[in-house]
Amino acid sequence: MDVNVILLCAGAFVLAFLLGSIPWGVIVSNGVFHKDIRSVGSGNIGTTNAFRAMGKVGGCLVFLLDFGKGLLSGFLAGQLAGLVGADDLVRQAFLCTAMAGCVWGHVFSPWLKFKGGKGIAVAIGCLFVTFGVGPSILELALFAAIVLITRYVSLGSIMAALLCPFLAFYLFWGEWYSIAITTAAALTIVWAHRGNINRLVAGTENRVGAKKKE
Repeated sequence: MDVNVILLCAGAFVLAFLLGSIPWGVIVSNGVFHKDIRSVGSGNIGTTNAFRAMGKVGGCLVFLLDFGKGLLSGFLAGQLAGLVGADDLVRQAFLCTAMAGCVWGHVFSPWLKFKGGKGIAVAIGCLFVTFGVGPSILELALFAAIVLITRYVSLGSIMAALLCPFLAFYLFWGEWYSIAITTAAALTIVWAHRGNINRLVAGTENRVGAKKKE
């Protein structure tokens, strides 16, 4: 592969990582609602805890900003790929690289001592560029169905993340780099939910609409 292509792909990763690392949950909670989201509920900076800490307005705002990080990362990666006249396979590698960078930046934000959110809203934004609209809606549909049936947001998030590698195999068959880095990003999201997984197994995970368990 051309050195310029490799350098630009690495640049797409760094740019996406920096975008992903912006802790909108903390910025919105401190700047708009004058509270620290990390001191409320689970202490997580993501959408679910944003709704808990700031209500519908704050939760929606954090979701849209995190979702936007993913969209913008994918868009910029596509623009960088265009600079070298990349074919479809190389462009896809750029997009998958940016997706991983954005997710990892969000989960391991350097501005929060390498702690962050769980990556779902960011990943969905990335997927709309990386996978396209149809597969992304399928991801959202699975998430919504699991949450509606079980009332566990965490379980919906985990199942959506686990679907991601299978869609990558289907969409990118033969593009092993794109499949591998997409799978790594998805498994990172599952790992970020390890506390939720433990509570699901123990039967102590909180359901939507239920009182928070001690």
